Amino acid sequence: MDFAHSERSQALQKQVAAFLDEHVYPAEHAFEEQAAANRAAGTPFRTPAILADLKAEARRQGLWNLFLPRSSNATGNGGAGLSVVDYAPLAELSGRSLAIAPEAMNCAAPDTGNMELLDMFATDEQRAQWLGPLLEGEIRSCFSMTEPDVASSDAANIATTITLDGDSFVVDGRKWWSTGAMRPECKIAIVMGVSDPDGAKYARHSMILVPLDTPGVTLERSTTVYGYDDGPHGGHGVIHYDQVRVPRENLLGPRGGGFMMAQARLGPGRIHHCMRSLGVAERALELMVQRAASRSTFGSPIASHGVVQQWIAESRLALDQARLLVLNAAWLIDTVGAKNARSEIAGIKVAAPRAASWVLDRAVQVFGAAGVSSDTPLAEAWAQLRTLHLADGPDEVHLRTMARQELHKHVPR
Repeated sequence: MDFAHSERSQALQKQVAAFLDEHVYPAEHAFEEQAAANRAAGTPFRTPAILADLKAEARRQGLWNLFLPRSSNATGNGGAGLSVVDYAPLAELSGRSLAIAPEAMNCAAPDTGNMELLDMFATDEQRAQWLGPLLEGEIRSCFSMTEPDVASSDAANIATTITLDGDSFVVDGRKWWSTGAMRPECKIAIVMGVSDPDGAKYARHSMILVPLDTPGVTLERSTTVYGYDDGPHGGHGVIHYDQVRVPRENLLGPRGGGFMMAQARLGPGRIHHCMRSLGVAERALELMVQRAASRSTFGSPIASHGVVQQWIAESRLALDQARLLVLNAAWLIDTVGAKNARSEIAGIKVAAPRAASWVLDRAVQVFGAAGVSSDTPLAEAWAQLRTLHLADGPDEVHLRTMARQELHKHVPR
């Protein structure tokens, strides 16, 4: 078991930290101002202009597509060739400015998972048409899996259909929580649906590439998260695919391979989510400590009160424990593959958001009324972290996976 980061990863950590200090943190206020101006102008999903400058600087420094462990042979672009263990601390650093840093380095969800899917399963034509522009940061993408009319925690419930009709597939259904879909730059959706209704339970579904300008695709609205529209990042689209006809060449990977590909996409992606959440929480802990040291109640600094000291100590324990679990899962993905690290990946998907949410909640408490307002980043960060108890599967599904793995070890079948 070796969690040591390579010399290259250590150098990139210093470089990313400097990029945050010199470019990202100073841009946060302008980003929020531009996002507010876009909302006032009736274009809430327009990208704040400052992101283009940050992306150009990240590319200039070579801080681009760091998440992708291998390059795309078809495009000549691609990843940094980092192991999952080596990328994990970089993802954590990006989480310290979650609204800006991941996208600035072309390492933002859902594009990261979609690019990994395309890199693994796309044809040469699909790679040239979609993967290349995504790797260049020229377009964005969304992932349409969750549906409003079924309990999508069990993905076997998915009811959208992908029906072969001559030289085309016809896609019919409604999806929601298609994150990023409302952005003007979002050009392509990866849609999961039932292609073989009489097939085995986990061989009934396929994935297909649907350009969002295809006739029959309607972006109905965006959902909000505790009132936050996530506008600068394209919201969370509700999309109606009404008898949408696309060429059969748009099928991604093997027909009936939807579940297999979903697992291939979600394994590394959960590492990214978990490490970014720890980055959010680390910054919240710093803000908590600074606030506690700078304010006084009942004649003493807040930081001197025993309960606050306990919160600070418990926060450090929670984050360090969760980080070690994530690094262990990352090491297993690197050494034995995501399929053989299924229990550990499920575990971090519960442990990391749980730890981060707890720290955010304590930080809010230390800030008092300011903590629940938009005058600090804490309330929005808390709302975003709360979604991670549901995104990529609710906690209960992951706990069920872990329990089954443990039962298989000790209970005769």
